[in-house]
Amino acid sequence: MAYTDDAVLSKLSALNESHESIATTAQWIMFHRRHASQTVHLWLTKLKDLPSPKRLNMIYLANEVTQQSKARHKEDFLNAFSPFIADAASVAYKGAPSDVQSKLRRVIDVWRERNIFDKDVLNDLESRLGEIDRSRPAAKVTGFGGHGFNAAAGPAVAFPQELTPLVAPQQALAKSQQPAKTSINTANADYDKLSDPASANAPLPVQAARLSGLLKTLANAEGAVTQCIRTRKDLIKELEKILATNREALDADEKQMMELSGRRTEVEQQRQAVEMAILGGLSATAGVGASAASRNPVPEPDRPQVEALTPPHVQDHADADDFYGGSGDAAAHNGADLPFHSGPAAAGSAAPDLEMLSNLASQYQAVPLNGAAAAANKKRKIEASDEFPDLGGDDGIDADVKEMLRNESQG
Repeated sequence: MAYTDDAVLSKLSALNESHESIATTAQWIMFHRRHASQTVHLWLTKLKDLPSPKRLNMIYLANEVTQQSKARHKEDFLNAFSPFIADAASVAYKGAPSDVQSKLRRVIDVWRERNIFDKDVLNDLESRLGEIDRSRPAAKVTGFGGHGFNAAAGPAVAFPQELTPLVAPQQALAKSQQPAKTSINTANADYDKLSDPASANAPLPVQAARLSGLLKTLANAEGAVTQCIRTRKDLIKELEKILATNREALDADEKQMMELSGRRTEVEQQRQAVEMAILGGLSATAGVGASAASRNPVPEPDRPQVEALTPPHVQDHADADDFYGGSGDAAAHNGADLPFHSGPAAAGSAAPDLEMLSNLASQYQAVPLNGAAAAANKKRKIEASDEFPDLGGDDGIDADVKEMLRNESQG
């Protein structure tokens, strides 16, 4: 397709947000780079005629063309877009939704990172966007003048009420910076030209005119810088007020922290004292119980009374009274009441004596034995062979027993 104004406008009208459409249109435009200046004029005119949502596509197209030109070291479109890119970006930015503004700022950040345009062009662009942001209510200002602080700002956010005094001086500073930079650059360029040795050959009237123009330029630059200094001092004064307020608040917070820390330490000491008192009370109670138990030991039970099961030997019957602590008369009296059975000579006579001795032994309780007496008075154990003592004689009655029986019968 041959290059004509209608062909360019047709291409721009068919542009959509897809990457394929943007890349294809950019390739066609770059192919006709000899008409770069005319193409940029048509592009800016079309951008202003489009509704706000579609203007972002035109910015995307300019981004594709300029980045491709930068990569190929072709300066035609870079030089053509530089004088108009700030105006076009401000038109696309103004009145656009917050998401569109965020995307547009992202494109500008890419241009700044990759040095697509000169810094002066980008600074001018930032200044124009900042003017648009400052035209909003103060509660929705996204940054201080749109320069530096909000280079990548997105949707408007709420502005802190404490920083409201900073808005006016910051806006004045941002407004005075761009003219000052322009005046400084112009003054430096004119001064360098006048200092060039080639200009020394100019006629004196020409040199005088140049010097007069340079004086005016330097005076304008000086005035612009003076305005920047004044607005910056105003901003610093407001910042110092906020700084002093925050320092006072910081001192109050530190005093409050020290007071709270002291109270916490005091309460901690009280808690430890109470815990120690509780532990001391428990230890004292345990000590009193232990000392009382040591002073009043539990009495041991008495030794059990064991009934003597083994009767004394018949031969030791004479010592029975001493052994059991009783009298011979009582034993004789008890023995008199025992029944007497008749039987064979040996067995019949021995049985009553054994029964009598068993009854006699059952009348006494076992006597507890202690010390040497216990060793001397141990119970005798009758061997199996001595279960029936030898009674001697044919009658089977011992002489002592006969004497005892005789005495009882006579008495």
